[in-house]
Amino acid sequence: MKVLMFTWEFPPFISGGLGMACYGMVQSLLKIGIKVDLVLPTRDLVYFPLSIPEDVDNLPAVFIEPKKHKEYSSISFGSVKERLDYIGITKHPESYIQLGEIKKFFRLSKSYESSEQVHWTDSDKLLDEALINLTGEEDLIRKVQEYTLRAQKVASTLKYDIVHAHDWLCYPAGMIARKVSGKPLVVHIHATEFDRSGGPGDERIHNIEYAGMMFADRVIAVSQYTAQMIMSRYIIDSGNIRIVHNAFSVKEDMNDTKQRIFKGPTILFLGRITLQKGPDYFLEVAEKVLFKYPHARFIVAGTGDMGRMLLHRSAQLRLKNRFLFTGFLNRKQVERILLAADVYVMPSVSEPFGIAPLEAMAYGVTSIISKQSGVAEVVNNVFKIDFWDTDRMAETIGYLIENPELCKKMGHDSKEEVNHILWDAAADKIRDVYIHVLEDFLATNKA
Repeated sequence: MKVLMFTWEFPPFISGGLGMACYGMVQSLLKIGIKVDLVLPTRDLVYFPLSIPEDVDNLPAVFIEPKKHKEYSSISFGSVKERLDYIGITKHPESYIQLGEIKKFFRLSKSYESSEQVHWTDSDKLLDEALINLTGEEDLIRKVQEYTLRAQKVASTLKYDIVHAHDWLCYPAGMIARKVSGKPLVVHIHATEFDRSGGPGDERIHNIEYAGMMFADRVIAVSQYTAQMIMSRYIIDSGNIRIVHNAFSVKEDMNDTKQRIFKGPTILFLGRITLQKGPDYFLEVAEKVLFKYPHARFIVAGTGDMGRMLLHRSAQLRLKNRFLFTGFLNRKQVERILLAADVYVMPSVSEPFGIAPLEAMAYGVTSIISKQSGVAEVVNNVFKIDFWDTDRMAETIGYLIENPELCKKMGHDSKEEVNHILWDAAADKIRDVYIHVLEDFLATNKA
């Protein structure tokens, strides 16, 4: 079986949990013989044909245009990074498309009417809905427009059995691929706009999410929490939803020896500094804990639109060097900060899953997570507290500070637990989704 997979993130092209989820997922799918043609928002029009587990690190690439691929194949690169830089995988991909081309693209769906291979159905209204809402001058929207425009070329060039698209950024591309190829579509919902915005959010994104999930042959939700969200907010049929919890890939050679930065206890927030992740609650907890335990250190690792506000507020509270900001961290820096942490806190207001706690647990870090999270459905050796209950969070951290041996033991137990939350099991469930979708699809077409 071969899957055409659209995702916005994949290491080293990564800014959050989506990239790490796709990495673990794809690696485990490859282990069980499912091949993946991966499409990322690269500068050049390429795809990554992945056949064996090692390919997730090497990312072999093929240019869609034969002339460019011949030129690419003739170059001897000194490293994988050098090769990926040539292709155009960067932390912040630029848009290389002109607005005139975008305008042509939004007439793309109508051009299908004259195609001998593609016929219009009622579901095409959903495709129109997605494309109509993919408008705007914002940098991100323009990048998604470019990515979607390329989907037609990729989908009509490659051979595959099923299409898999991750989150709203890739739904229009997945829908185009399904329309062009006639192959079934599975969409994966890692987070909704309600989660990200903490409220109404962007109506365009809501519409794209709705259209993508309604258009798809099956929807994979990362938790029961998320499944309930899309059923209640988007009225998605429960019979079309399958729940596959995320997992965490523990490296065999992972160094989990503690490497302290401070003498006192270190409490960590790791993630985007946005409303969804609850960094303001983390600051409130820090103020309460530091009043009683001034030798503790709180670290905020990440970036986001609430960063400046959080910095100013911590200055007003005179937390000084007891409340620190690291900015964006790469993978090695994330591993280093986890080795220094005693307690990890995820006070998310709405968290569809949350891979970061699993990563913290893998490093033996005692974790406090929001009850309003999908990961709370699959872990036990953590403290589960309502995101708004900062008093209880502060009391829990104080208790751990006063009982370091208990904190250490809980970290050890959580490490043992996460070793059994594997992507291999999740990949088996995803394979089952693929098989059932293909069976239903073939049965419907025969009828």
